[in-house]
Amino acid sequence: RTELALKETMSSGGAEDDIPQAERKTVTDFCYLLDKSKQLFNGLRDLPQYGQKQWQSYFGRTFDVYTKLWKFQQQHRQVLDNRYGLKRWQIGEIASKIGQLYYHYYLRTSETSYLNEAFSFYSAIRQRSYYSQVNKEDRPELVVKKLRYYARFIVVCLLLNKMDVVKDLVKELSDEIEDYTHRFNTEDQVEWNLVLQEVAAFIEADPVMVLNDDNTIVITSNRLSETGAPLLEQGMIVGQLALADALIIGNCNNQVKFSELTVDMFRMLQALEREPMNLASQMNKPGMQESTEKPARRENPHKYLLYKPTFSQLYTFLAASFKELPANSVLLIYLSATGVFPSGRSDSEGPYDFGGVLTNSNRDIINGDAIHKRNQSYKEMHCLHPGDLYPFTRKPLFIIVDSSNSVAYKNFTNLFGQPLVCLLSPTAYPKALQDQSQRGSLFTLFLNNPLMAFLFVSGLSSMRRGLWEKCQDYLRKINRDIAQLLTHSRSIDQSFLQFFGDEFLRLLLTRFIFCSATMRMHKIFRETRNYPESYPQLPRDETVENPHLQKHILELASILDVRNVFLENTLDDY
Repeated sequence: RTELALKETMSSGGAEDDIPQAERKTVTDFCYLLDKSKQLFNGLRDLPQYGQKQWQSYFGRTFDVYTKLWKFQQQHRQVLDNRYGLKRWQIGEIASKIGQLYYHYYLRTSETSYLNEAFSFYSAIRQRSYYSQVNKEDRPELVVKKLRYYARFIVVCLLLNKMDVVKDLVKELSDEIEDYTHRFNTEDQVEWNLVLQEVAAFIEADPVMVLNDDNTIVITSNRLSETGAPLLEQGMIVGQLALADALIIGNCNNQVKFSELTVDMFRMLQALEREPMNLASQMNKPGMQESTEKPARRENPHKYLLYKPTFSQLYTFLAASFKELPANSVLLIYLSATGVFPSGRSDSEGPYDFGGVLTNSNRDIINGDAIHKRNQSYKEMHCLHPGDLYPFTRKPLFIIVDSSNSVAYKNFTNLFGQPLVCLLSPTAYPKALQDQSQRGSLFTLFLNNPLMAFLFVSGLSSMRRGLWEKCQDYLRKINRDIAQLLTHSRSIDQSFLQFFGDEFLRLLLTRFIFCSATMRMHKIFRETRNYPESYPQLPRDETVENPHLQKHILELASILDVRNVFLENTLDDY
């Protein structure tokens, strides 16, 4: 079809016979590459979303064709302008597809470097105004391409913490949507305005602003940096396990989201990634590695991001991760979801009798009444119970549950003797604490950005950069001391130490203990359900209620002048 259209374009420029053979071949070759690239790109959606091997060669071929197409249109721009009528928005479409390829490669591999590549292509489209002429054409479908480009660019910028660019893009997108709806009076106006509202809420999700001296906002990154995790010191005996795979699952009612990514999911994925490097020095295209070479050690654990998965989807991804987990590796499952509580008293206390978390609630709306009645005697179809994860405890498993029924996962049984840890959020927060649940969970914020969470529970909403950096330094010292407490504990369960050799898990464990100790010392966190818990239980006196750690927390509060928020003699209160 495309080739036929191109012949029409060639002949419309004058008699087809007048076109030199070389130029005709240029247009034909361009047609072939364009057709081939579209065919391969459309085929990407048919690839399985799970499993790490099947898709790589296909991605490699797709990258290869798009690279050739991009170079070809650069080398033959004049001929394509004259003989084919190549428009700037068509060049923009090619660049946009390459940006999408890099973004999807990031999703498949979890390598943040590919986000930089996606950003550079999306930026080029904007800087070179490839889509600027689209608004002059009376074709609404072209304007929608432009709007989708903006939405995709915003996602990449959010993931790279380029908030200043996001704000500019949101303003431009808002103007584009207004122009689009005014000119074409389309039915998707509400949907596009919802996109704007979602991204605006996402930008405002952080409860504390860090300010420069000129009152501009400091953008803080929460990916793992060189100085992020406390170093292992001589004499610390820990396991050699490495975090290889993670499932990040989100289904929280009313929580801010953008592009199937809730705030909690967004924060957790960043806690499992290193700071991105630039790929400019790496010549190999993704997926094009020579088979003779050994694959380079993956810098980040591989991740699946699952927004509102059904039970069957979740189990399929879990099984794929479990199957492909390398030796001496850990599978992490992060659940940020609404709690499902047992419907009545049960005579037994098995792994399906304490409820769990709801991973998908869409089904309730379809036939709500029938499902509600059925629930009186049957269990919720899309509830993930602790028992559902038992088969996967045959390999090292690290579970984080952020839910109003997280305590259901306290009732775990380690059947296979493999390392197993569950970090569980508080099931309720004090009423006196300003409700921030729409903007993300406090527990997950502690795991992602503990200083920001500490400031929030201390009643602070903004801070100068100098003081922020001073507190971050002190927090690093606290993390080092927590690492000492954990590794020197005589009564701690060995599972914690087995996981402590991995940088990402080490940081999550130290932040969990900091979170728990902070909440136990806080004056308004007075009920048991206000505190995080874990399976196996941590020895309190050696970790979350250790006097040495409590002293550090009071010292941090003193630096911030919020010591009055915390109890001074916490041990006397128990």
